[in-house]
Amino acid sequence: MSKTTVKDVSTEPEPARAAIAPRAEGGSRALALLLVITGAAGLLAAWVITIDKFKILEAKAEGKTFTPGCSFNPVVSCGSVMESKQAAVFGFPNPMLGLVCYGIVIGVGVSLLARARFPRWYWLTFNAGCLFGVVFCAWLMFQSLYRINALCLWCCLAWVATILMFWYVTSFNVRKGFLPAPGWLKGFFDEFTWVMPVLHIGIIGMLILTRWWDFWMS
Repeated sequence: MSKTTVKDVSTEPEPARAAIAPRAEGGSRALALLLVITGAAGLLAAWVITIDKFKILEAKAEGKTFTPGCSFNPVVSCGSVMESKQAAVFGFPNPMLGLVCYGIVIGVGVSLLARARFPRWYWLTFNAGCLFGVVFCAWLMFQSLYRINALCLWCCLAWVATILMFWYVTSFNVRKGFLPAPGWLKGFFDEFTWVMPVLHIGIIGMLILTRWWDFWMS
């Protein structure tokens, strides 16, 4: 009669058990601080825009007009952006989504400062959220520049914050092997992660400059 033995994984050598367990990674202190700072910047922008939106609605209900403090001229006009249909894509003011999402980013950053480690699925989910954010911001940029024809400074702050967090989280996932990538790309992100957000923000700056070139030069 053959005997069936049950393998006790607790008696296996540590390297063998580590190979079986899913790998978890914690971000550097620099990444954690970047997430906290960019999350706080985005949260501040979302909060101010939400308050101003409520003030605009209250003024309309009373038959009055409220002009946000960041409306300086026909181009830099937060009120024009806030009152556009694009400012409530999902049926509620866009910054209310930012209040939730940027709060999550801050939470992740604080967790990393506390030396938390997250599995691959968590990092990829977080990266997907950042991708959604940067794509949504790109759509809002296009609408702002070429449809609404006005800029909101608080929106610009949220755009910059989202771009920074997206590229640095993506860089982390590529360098750790969570996102498949060729060796040269991993090497690039090891040394020059900063190039991508600088280039991204620089392109947006050039688009803003050329879109209203005559206005800036007048």
